[in-house]
Amino acid sequence: MRGYNSISALEPAIRRNGVVAFSSGNHAQALAYAAKLFGVSAVIVMPQDTPAMKVAATRGYGAEVVFYDRYTEDRDEISRRIATERGATLIPPYDHADVIAGQGTVALELIEEIGEIDFLVVPLGGGGLLAGSALSAKALAPGCKIIGVEPEAGDDGRQSLRKGEIVRIPVPKSIADGALTTYVGQRNFPILKRDVDDIVTVSDGQLIETMRFFAERMKIIVEPTGCLAAAAVLHGAVACTGKRVGIVLSGGNVDLKTFNVLLDGS
Repeated sequence: MRGYNSISALEPAIRRNGVVAFSSGNHAQALAYAAKLFGVSAVIVMPQDTPAMKVAATRGYGAEVVFYDRYTEDRDEISRRIATERGATLIPPYDHADVIAGQGTVALELIEEIGEIDFLVVPLGGGGLLAGSALSAKALAPGCKIIGVEPEAGDDGRQSLRKGEIVRIPVPKSIADGALTTYVGQRNFPILKRDVDDIVTVSDGQLIETMRFFAERMKIIVEPTGCLAAAAVLHGAVACTGKRVGIVLSGGNVDLKTFNVLLDGS
């Protein structure tokens, strides 16, 4: 919903000039698809090392893809330049009110379907999904504990929550390519600080084990980033035994070759 919600909120005259975003996959595809539904152009700035299937899907929805090097170039600067040159609207992947609201529908739909829960465990990159989910969960199930989960190599969110201010880190290296952010969003952090009970981390090895669990036992493919929350619960990073726990699986965008390499190499 984040892509649709953010584009639908634009005035028609502004919407016609198109949209620009930077993303390694999920937001890219969401915005590209939403732009197609509205009949407007979309330019997505993506890392050069983005999985091929994410790039193919983004292009398949009609978006133009511009690549950058995540370790040497500034995606925000590139995206803002393109938006200025084309007169388009920049819609970032997490630090945006309409994106946060759209992502909050995840927890909204979960709790509406199954009722109140004791824990909600959510992947954390820039913070849009966690912030939106926390807003929904606290409104519908005030006693629910909200836990964010990051890759071990990129714990900027955990550091920020503990310090009480946004902490910036170098670009992390992890197989969780959708969570390789260097800091959480300015709009997201106040929500995380108020509503999130804890942020924990998991290793790449634990992500791979969780991917295997979903493939072998659940018969579904979940990408490394999408496994963050489940890995934290399955490997004991979240103490929730005997509780009703909601776990957000945030994507299945991994190509089969990479999927097999990760599972075979573990």
